Amino acid sequence: MAAAATVAWLPAVFVLFVAQVACEYGMVRVVSESGGPKGKDYCILYNPQWAHLPHDLSKASLLKLQDWTASMLCSPSDLPAKGFSNQIPLVTRGNCTFYEKVRLAQGSGARGLLIVSKETLVPPGGNKTQYEEIGIPVALLSHKDMLDIFKSFGRAVRAALYAPNEPLLDYNMVIIFIMAVGTVALGGYWAGSRDVRKRYMKHKRDDGPEKQEDEAVDVTPVMTCVFVVMCCSMLVLLYYFYDHLVYVIIGIFCLASSTGLYSCLSPLVQRLPFGRCRVRDNNLPYFHKRPQVRMLLLALFCVVVSIVWGIFRNEDQWAWILQDALGIAFCLYMLKTIRLPTFKACTLLLLVLFIYDVFFVFITPFLTKSGNSIMVEVATGPTDSATHEKLPMVLKVPRLNASPLALCDRPFSLLGFGDILVPGLLVAYCHRFDIQVQSSRIYFVACTIAYGIGLLVTFMALALMQRGQPALLYLVPCTLTTSGALALWRRELGMFWTGSGFAVNTSLL
Repeated sequence: MAAAATVAWLPAVFVLFVAQVACEYGMVRVVSESGGPKGKDYCILYNPQWAHLPHDLSKASLLKLQDWTASMLCSPSDLPAKGFSNQIPLVTRGNCTFYEKVRLAQGSGARGLLIVSKETLVPPGGNKTQYEEIGIPVALLSHKDMLDIFKSFGRAVRAALYAPNEPLLDYNMVIIFIMAVGTVALGGYWAGSRDVRKRYMKHKRDDGPEKQEDEAVDVTPVMTCVFVVMCCSMLVLLYYFYDHLVYVIIGIFCLASSTGLYSCLSPLVQRLPFGRCRVRDNNLPYFHKRPQVRMLLLALFCVVVSIVWGIFRNEDQWAWILQDALGIAFCLYMLKTIRLPTFKACTLLLLVLFIYDVFFVFITPFLTKSGNSIMVEVATGPTDSATHEKLPMVLKVPRLNASPLALCDRPFSLLGFGDILVPGLLVAYCHRFDIQVQSSRIYFVACTIAYGIGLLVTFMALALMQRGQPALLYLVPCTLTTSGALALWRRELGMFWTGSGFAVNTSLL
């Protein structure tokens, strides 16, 4: 099925690539002529069919940047009297084609052309004849960056246009891989051990309400269908009403992640030798259960952490660390709370979400006016968003390699929580089944390794195709096939498929 799906969308992806105007991200290094502050790189979008940019900064000419933004440069009368000899003019976008602007600039001696745009950057297009006539590079620079250039360096500046090669994979993928596989392994192990412990200790009484764990929720086929419909609806609503709903999602994340952090830290706090005194008798909600002081302090700490993230979430230098920590805690909490009772339920959930992921990444570009994937647009934030907010339901790590892509488009690499939770539920089921049949955790280890392999395949596909990938396209076949094949090889497929008691003996769980 996975192979057939892959063959089906390959032609569509090819058409999508062919239909686009050739464009690449590059950089413009700006330095002050007076030798002031250190030089700085700014993002540009250029079309290599006009003229190629050098990949190495040392091979790029450092030329005077001439501010000519008061002109559209659409007619010879817009040219300065002395021309643009050995300069890179800055002109305003609009009123005429890119070709007319660059032809005039080249004719007056310019060595390049930067077109300032207040709108979304688009590749400067033309036709084959025009490309052959022009021999200087032309690129678009955002109006915001132009203002920052003159604010930081003054009006007397020099600039060099270049386009360093994009690395196939950034080193931050190693960090994402460790976080994702570690979360799946830890969450699956914790969820399985928790269920088994509850089976054999169900008659043991706890000494306090804080030691009573939350009940797990078994996922039924009806719940799976409802969940997928809700996911589809929410994704479409976010695509059309992103600026309004993004704050709702941020609020939900703060609440859910603080709950998850509390759930993860409470077993550790309960081992501390201090803070065991309890709240006095009272009639207040929750407090009437007389919780321990240390648990109240833990709850306060978790709420404060989520609030701090909510306030400083757009601080790119460090807020991503807090978001990842809260996200991992949320994923561990969900893996502990949500349970798939049978391999049949695992298969149904994973296959339905497999189709959902592929559809919203590869099919929706043909259904939207912009030609963009709904999934990628929502995950990375629409380019025309007025709020410039990003959805927090992802693990994010900043790019460690200096590259135009990191500077211009995506400074972070992302992995959605769904790519951790969905296979993680299968890993948790495998661990529970391992303990039931006393198989030395062979299912758990095999499924975790399969998840890691699937994630590596996802990264390889990302490097080869240079566009966002539906990770479940690779994770679902790897984990499902490995688990099913192992059960078949051990002649336990019937027990593995039905759960062999986990689905019916719910009173023991």
